[in-house]
Amino acid sequence: MSALSRRNVLRGGVVATTAGVVAPGLGTGLTAAAAEDGTSLPPPPGPAMVGRGEPRYRSLASRGYNRRFVGSPEHVWVAGTTAHVVRAVQQAVDSGRRITVRSGGHGFENFVADPAVEVVVDMSAMTAVSYDPGRRAFAVEAGALLGEVYRRLYLGWGVTIPAGWCADVGVGGHVLGGGYGPLSRLMGLSVDHLYAVEVVVVDRGGRARSVVATREPADPYRDLWWAHTGGGGGTFGIVTRYWFRTPGAHGDDPSGLLPAPPSGVLSFSVSWDWQKLDRTSFARLVRNHGAWAEQHSTPDSPYLALYSELALTRRPSGTVLMIGQVAADSGAERMLDEHIAAINRGVQVQPVRTVRNQSWLAAALAGSPGDPGPVYRLKVKSGYLRRRFTDRQIDVLHHHLTRSDYDHPGGSVSLYTHGGKVNTVAPDATATPHRDASIKMFYVNGWEDPRDDARHIGWLRELYEDLYADTGGAPAAADGAFVNYPDTDLADPARNSGAPWQTLYFGDNYRRLQRVKAKWDPRDVFHHALSVRRA
Repeated sequence: MSALSRRNVLRGGVVATTAGVVAPGLGTGLTAAAAEDGTSLPPPPGPAMVGRGEPRYRSLASRGYNRRFVGSPEHVWVAGTTAHVVRAVQQAVDSGRRITVRSGGHGFENFVADPAVEVVVDMSAMTAVSYDPGRRAFAVEAGALLGEVYRRLYLGWGVTIPAGWCADVGVGGHVLGGGYGPLSRLMGLSVDHLYAVEVVVVDRGGRARSVVATREPADPYRDLWWAHTGGGGGTFGIVTRYWFRTPGAHGDDPSGLLPAPPSGVLSFSVSWDWQKLDRTSFARLVRNHGAWAEQHSTPDSPYLALYSELALTRRPSGTVLMIGQVAADSGAERMLDEHIAAINRGVQVQPVRTVRNQSWLAAALAGSPGDPGPVYRLKVKSGYLRRRFTDRQIDVLHHHLTRSDYDHPGGSVSLYTHGGKVNTVAPDATATPHRDASIKMFYVNGWEDPRDDARHIGWLRELYEDLYADTGGAPAAADGAFVNYPDTDLADPARNSGAPWQTLYFGDNYRRLQRVKAKWDPRDVFHHALSVRRA
């Protein structure tokens, strides 16, 4: 989830380790001196099984982003190693308890906080980032937050993975949905650089074990790797570690095995005064943005270094806002000027622009501006667009964003520029099928009082279903929706009479995902409302 959208809710040398090699001071939290002076390394944290009566329980059980959902499992396992996860899963299977997993905690539905869940495996202690010379790939544990992944990869080796803008999102669930962010138009999705994945699975006999699956064509476990390139979390097992190496990268020099980020970026925000935007100017703004995104979603666009998010907020919020970044290696200011001019062409309101020239790492660690943290009750929806909104859909947006019978400022529709390098990958090469989109959309409403749940959820549902009235109240099957912005309404026939949710999230890849599910989780140990069903 973009922090922009959250804001709009309310207004050298190496050290040897068991995982590979860690740049000094950047790996597991151990100092270089501690390893070099011959002293033994301290054991990893955990395993700790924290029950309801213990002091840590409240913090662990409520460590989620959406305040609508707070879990109450019997206990939470704090795991420090893959072996700990295997132990936790085995105990849950043996005792017949429902189990699930949490990494960064940024889930939007109640998949972890489901009252039926009795055991949660918390991955927040598994945060190591290292180079594995045996696999010629970078190993990243599933509990690492994106900001730390960026920091360690860049300061240690000068490389990165293209992933999300929110530094406090956990890599564990983020990658499972594909992994998209400001550099993706230049570099592709996170999963386009995924070499291998370590997963704790349960076989038909009820035995938990860990498996490493790679993208190598001869790997007998390759189908399990493929399922983790967009099949979503909570379906096949518990991921404990990822390995990243760009396809086609050669040699043993780690600095050449993943892409290097730009040296700097221009971070920008552009705002329009909502009170000055009439229906015609609003429509022109949205139409211009859609046309630009459609034109520049191709892999040969000269604007791949530019990423922007246009947040269509409710009028009571005061402004319509666009934020983004331009890789500052060449022509960034010209590119930004041309982008803003194209978006504002014919709009009778002059926007206010703010631009900061930052190092790439500073921008990556700062994340998207204005993130208030996990304090709101949320409802989210999603969609992709290959072609821009129709005039009828723009009228629907304007109506719901300006209607006078609903005064809450918190709802918004954010349009993210998509495509570029993302669209060079075949839709079945990974489990992420949306390889011809020009825009990714994030619909959100946020509030604080539980007594207002029905009203605020109702507003978002009305907007979404009116917008997609021509396709049954949900996006067209050819466009689809984003699995990491899950929406259980899509599985409700009363709210979606169009394409099945499985098609919207997974396209033609769903049948193959079902076969992987049947093979690797035959007992359906790992499931939730929108998980892949067994074939």
